[in-house]
Amino acid sequence: MSVIHTIDDLRVAIEQLQALDPRFVRVVEVVGEPPLRRRKDGFESLVEIIVAQQVSRASAQAILARMQVHLNPYTPDGFHNFNDETYVAAGLSKPKIKTFRALSAALNKNELDLSALRNLSDAEVMAALTYVKGIGPWTAEIYLLTCLGRADIWPAGDLALQVGVQMMCELEDRPSADETRKLAGQWQPWRAVAARLIWSYYAHQKEHKKNA
Repeated sequence: MSVIHTIDDLRVAIEQLQALDPRFVRVVEVVGEPPLRRRKDGFESLVEIIVAQQVSRASAQAILARMQVHLNPYTPDGFHNFNDETYVAAGLSKPKIKTFRALSAALNKNELDLSALRNLSDAEVMAALTYVKGIGPWTAEIYLLTCLGRADIWPAGDLALQVGVQMMCELEDRPSADETRKLAGQWQPWRAVAARLIWSYYAHQKEHKKNA
């Protein structure tokens, strides 16, 4: 099981990926070295990823700022005890309130042990996280990629990733999740590094078009 913990790990993986697919040589020429995209594993990071589901980055950051003000203590116990009014004041939707209640319950009942995930396989982490109602594959995959540093994760349902693949591969239409998954097969065992590069390429091209 390969992991990406440091910039040096990322650089080695990028070299391997460029050898697998020369299109990434061009991507690196355009975007340079992509962000490491690592964060500390645990409750707070998982909360951040859940908040980011299906909202823009700006919206997620605004909600997280409000949560820090309204949700105290910022712990599984606290999240279990907050009432609906407190959650709503923090800017959370009903589905996300239900997810946070399910997550805090799973943690408090020891049905989910976030520290133990470090020693599990990718498939086992996916199963453990998606066992919690409201946590889907995208959330689990982003946790694996950003919090555990797993090198071969491909969050196929990510819209920006799909558009980035369309741009990089010069496709006429945005590929579906299944289509990107098939395309990404050639990038194993470095699909998470491919995702980092494609996200950066997507952001660069989007900004370029905005300023054109």
